[in-house]
Amino acid sequence: MHRPSRRRLLLAVMAAYCSSGGLASANATQNRSAKAEPGHLLHFPRDHGSHPAFRIEWWYITGWLQDQDARELGFQITFFRARPQLPAGNPSAFNPEQIIIAHAAIADPAQSRLIHSQKAARAVFGLAGASENDTKVWLDNWQLNRRGSGYESRIETPELALNLQMNTTQPLLLQGANGYSRKGPGADAASHYYSVPHLQVSGALRTSGVFREVSGKAWLDHEWSSAYLPETAAGWDWIGINLDDGGALMVFQMRQVNTQQPLWAAAKLREASGNIRVYTADAIRFTALRLWQSPRTGTRYPVAFRVNIGSLEIELQALMDDQENDTRQTTGAVYWEGAVRAFSKGKRIGSGYLELTGYGRPLEL
Repeated sequence: MHRPSRRRLLLAVMAAYCSSGGLASANATQNRSAKAEPGHLLHFPRDHGSHPAFRIEWWYITGWLQDQDARELGFQITFFRARPQLPAGNPSAFNPEQIIIAHAAIADPAQSRLIHSQKAARAVFGLAGASENDTKVWLDNWQLNRRGSGYESRIETPELALNLQMNTTQPLLLQGANGYSRKGPGADAASHYYSVPHLQVSGALRTSGVFREVSGKAWLDHEWSSAYLPETAAGWDWIGINLDDGGALMVFQMRQVNTQQPLWAAAKLREASGNIRVYTADAIRFTALRLWQSPRTGTRYPVAFRVNIGSLEIELQALMDDQENDTRQTTGAVYWEGAVRAFSKGKRIGSGYLELTGYGRPLEL
């Protein structure tokens, strides 16, 4: 009984998504959407919440867990809010309709591949939505809420389940210039962006019908934009690492269409002392050390990297190679999003996540 209705709902959502012109891109019409502005100051708890005047927004949680047998696992929970483009002739300056998309994944080396699930729905009839006052995002029985000193999330699907509490242990890390993050050489591609590193995680997960108690650390990114991807960019490489000494490192680079050469890069390091170091493109270099080819899509991803950030050199090694995430049913994208270990001079210094987009074909947000 459920299969036909779910299929009709998915087809309706995808039709609305396609008719909207997709998610935000750098060449999107700006007169109908808010724009990330330099000098804009973020205010909390308001900016933990949704920003519906912007075309695209996400709450992105990635982390490392251990079960009761000390086995290491990676996990990802993401809620997207997309604002469809207004139909021609619509007199309203703002479209009240929103689309909520959610992804969840577990990287378990015992399974040899990513266990993942995805959902999408219009934010109508209370079935999905995102609060503007604070972090409260939901899609059917999937939810992410900020409560007290942390976050809680519940995901329930036949493939996997996650019931996690994530307590804040460090202050927010405002990315870019006080939360204004440039994405390319032109000022037209930018976002408002902050991170919450070193979340202390506890809870339970289910895979293959087996429940396990888990604990670990996570990283949350909250980002919103109306023009995120530069026109000449194929995609990006992004890294968020919780360093073992208490520091936190975020690095990303945008890559050019066709050549895949660097187009733009930025990094921010908060040292264990609290000192902040900001790095620009001339101080950042990504070097692929090993490629892995997906048996499903044929896409080749660099699953091991050497990354130079100023005088710091780190090597990233994947928890497992097959962490390709096929989200064509909801966002139209196939990308690699994986748990990685960070090493410096042969010593493990932290763990986090690496995101690789635009390798099979240029990303169209």
